[in-house]
Amino acid sequence: MANYNPHAFNQFVLENDVVGFFSTPIILRSGRKSNWYVNWRRVADDVFLTDQLARMVMAFSVQHGLNPDTFYGVPAGATKLAVLTQYLWAKGDANYGKGSHALSIGREKPKEHGDPNDRFFVGVPRGRVVFIEDVTTTGGSLLKEIDKCLEARVEVMGAIGLTNRMELNNDGKSVEQLMGEKGVPYFAMSNALELLPLAYTRLQPGPEIGRAIEKEFEEVGVQPVKLVNP
Repeated sequence: MANYNPHAFNQFVLENDVVGFFSTPIILRSGRKSNWYVNWRRVADDVFLTDQLARMVMAFSVQHGLNPDTFYGVPAGATKLAVLTQYLWAKGDANYGKGSHALSIGREKPKEHGDPNDRFFVGVPRGRVVFIEDVTTTGGSLLKEIDKCLEARVEVMGAIGLTNRMELNNDGKSVEQLMGEKGVPYFAMSNALELLPLAYTRLQPGPEIGRAIEKEFEEVGVQPVKLVNP
């Protein structure tokens, strides 16, 4: 397995148009307005790119001392990635065989009838579990999914975010802080403070959008970001 290279990962993000800008702000899943986006759909819709991404996730996981039994994707954005990551991870295990590894998918909405084990999952995560989330803003979706899994007595050893927007929630807490309060380590493969200047230089959306984003980070960012030269 190749070592994780953060520079190469940032280039992967940029080359596949994961980060971009809007001339008019849009409302994010978190409910906040923003002039920039992170969207992993183009990668997730392509088998070749998802395979590349899954291998980078595995390398990142190993680098951070995470050796899970199950990779589990937060529905629905990270579901396909987690399934492929788990498949590749299991195939590379010397103990791979019948019954050795779970293949788990989370339900966006609980199933109301049938086996209780099927209520939250199609295949319950087993053993030590690492969560995969595509984008974290305030961490609400990730935290909700972790609570669901803890209720099901799943052993959560950590969470990996493909991209952290580096924002504070309404209580002034970062995703890392909120996850720490749950006792779950959080690791981001990329973050807004590194990606935004690179994307701004690459795409050149203009100073008006740049200043709007700088204002966003003054208000809700973990720390300020500088995009526009004085």
